[in-house]
Amino acid sequence: MRLYRLESTDPYYNLAVEEHILRCWDEDVLLLWRNDNTIVVGRNQNTAEEIDRSYADANGINIIRRISGGGAVYHDLNNVNFSFIVGLKDVAGQRMVDFMTPIAAALNVMGVPVTLDGRNDLSVHGRKVSGNAQSIYKKRILHHGTLLFDVNLDVLSRSLRVTPEKFQSKATKSVRARVANIKDWLPDVSVSAFMERLQRQLTSGFSSQNLVLREADELAVLQLRSNKYLSWDWNYGETPPFSFRNKCTFPGGSVEALLDIRHGIIEHCTFFGDFMARGDIALVTKELCGLRYQVRDVDEALARLPIDMCFGTLKREEILKCLFNFESGFSDG
Repeated sequence: MRLYRLESTDPYYNLAVEEHILRCWDEDVLLLWRNDNTIVVGRNQNTAEEIDRSYADANGINIIRRISGGGAVYHDLNNVNFSFIVGLKDVAGQRMVDFMTPIAAALNVMGVPVTLDGRNDLSVHGRKVSGNAQSIYKKRILHHGTLLFDVNLDVLSRSLRVTPEKFQSKATKSVRARVANIKDWLPDVSVSAFMERLQRQLTSGFSSQNLVLREADELAVLQLRSNKYLSWDWNYGETPPFSFRNKCTFPGGSVEALLDIRHGIIEHCTFFGDFMARGDIALVTKELCGLRYQVRDVDEALARLPIDMCFGTLKREEILKCLFNFESGFSDG
């Protein structure tokens, strides 16, 4: 096995690197890497259900779906990620603990009293410091996890905040766990120094270096980044069917929106309320059905409609707030 450090902090590139190595390399590797501000949702999750989109947009937080299961997580530059990508003789017999144990051992040597907690977490005194997930491709497995070193826990909490009763779906829900930062046990250590210590602990008996891809690998990764990880279809469209219901009250009246979404597309929508409509609300529902459930597409559609006829004195921005559960403001993302 060889340990590689990824210098990139671009989440779309980094997740493309993981998938490319999983699918195309024979070498067993361990990656250490970081992402700039990012929400990473699990393969089987409903992205819209897991994030506070208005907060994420206002704070420049990237949103991306990974190929492994599990719940949504928040990354910033004070979170360290690790990825084991290895071949297995018996894929069915692999265990989470086999990959989590060396990480736990390394942290314990540094003085962080980590224990394995449940199926896929590492915790200190019952507070989660690492979540783990896996993806299998043929006879190879990707096991990756987070290490919350000095993450902004306020941003973590706010970016993942949702209102569950407004969504109904069969998608996997994130478990809201009590979390802690590893720095609480290593107060005088920087994130860079922590990565160096972790690397030394994990590379006993094998080599490590910064990852420099060959030209063909780099081209494949960049194509995967562009065609998959940056795409709306992957990050939002690859979502189990779900329903959204929300009711808001504004000076011009109350409005309740009910939406059915499949593959990220609005299949059915209905509005109720005491707003002073002068025309047929079917003008709106007909225009919205078939659109991608994202702010830009819906906003452009509403801009083409006679909002005063359909919603009285309600404003377009207020309709968007109701449709996307915005607490304040909205973006064009």
